[in-house]
Amino acid sequence: MDAYVEKGAADADDGRPTPPADTGNEAPSGPVAEPVPGSAADGPDASPAAEPAGVGIMALSMPYQVVLAVALAVAGVFACVHLAMVFLHVAPSNTLTKRHGQAVDDWVYPEFEQNWKLFAPNPLQQNVSVEVRAELVAADGSRRTTGWIDLTAQDAEAIRHNPMPSHAQQNELRRAVDFYLNSHSEDHTPNGMRGRLSEEYMRRIAMLRLADRSGDVERVQLRTVTRAVPAPTWSSEKNDTAPSYRDFPWWPVTDADRPAGAGRSRTEAGR
Repeated sequence: MDAYVEKGAADADDGRPTPPADTGNEAPSGPVAEPVPGSAADGPDASPAAEPAGVGIMALSMPYQVVLAVALAVAGVFACVHLAMVFLHVAPSNTLTKRHGQAVDDWVYPEFEQNWKLFAPNPLQQNVSVEVRAELVAADGSRRTTGWIDLTAQDAEAIRHNPMPSHAQQNELRRAVDFYLNSHSEDHTPNGMRGRLSEEYMRRIAMLRLADRSGDVERVQLRTVTRAVPAPTWSSEKNDTAPSYRDFPWWPVTDADRPAGAGRSRTEAGR
């Protein structure tokens, strides 16, 4: 007995900890490393990690994916053809409807009949320009007439490549000409006060465009130049693109027509 105690004391004194007794009920201390999937710890019969299932079309098998893709393509082509046919049906007469009008009607009638028009009443098929010329009086009293100045071309040049063109550049001339034509007869006779007001409006627009020489302007004349829009190169349609002119009367310029700050003409100043 003494020998056993002495041996145990000797073991305790050598500096090494004595391992606890294994009771079979205590969990091992410290973190426990989990087995890596697919490692030897999983055993030969361990299955690999499950892959995530596909969603949408990818969840279907390959044959079903092909069938569904073909069905979607057919539906897309049908929708595009239908929209194109309906557009041509309600659009104004053009090269395509003249050439394929029967095919369009066969597609539309009777199931897709439309009783309204896309454009009201019809898109413009002409380019209308406004031009002006002036009669100038020189210091010695001599007179000369300028060439025609294309005011519409000036506006078009100011609008081109301008992301925010002014309202005046886009509509001033067009609205002024419409105002004048709707308030005058074919022989330029004004229809009451609105007709005379439209003449004054046109003169003042012209004088604003001639501001650099307005002091020498005695009279102005405007005209409209109408040109048909040429048919596209791939069309067999032929149209006359020669310009047609409508000259307005010569109008004498008054001080009220001149821009603010512009002086009177030399002729008027000498009177």
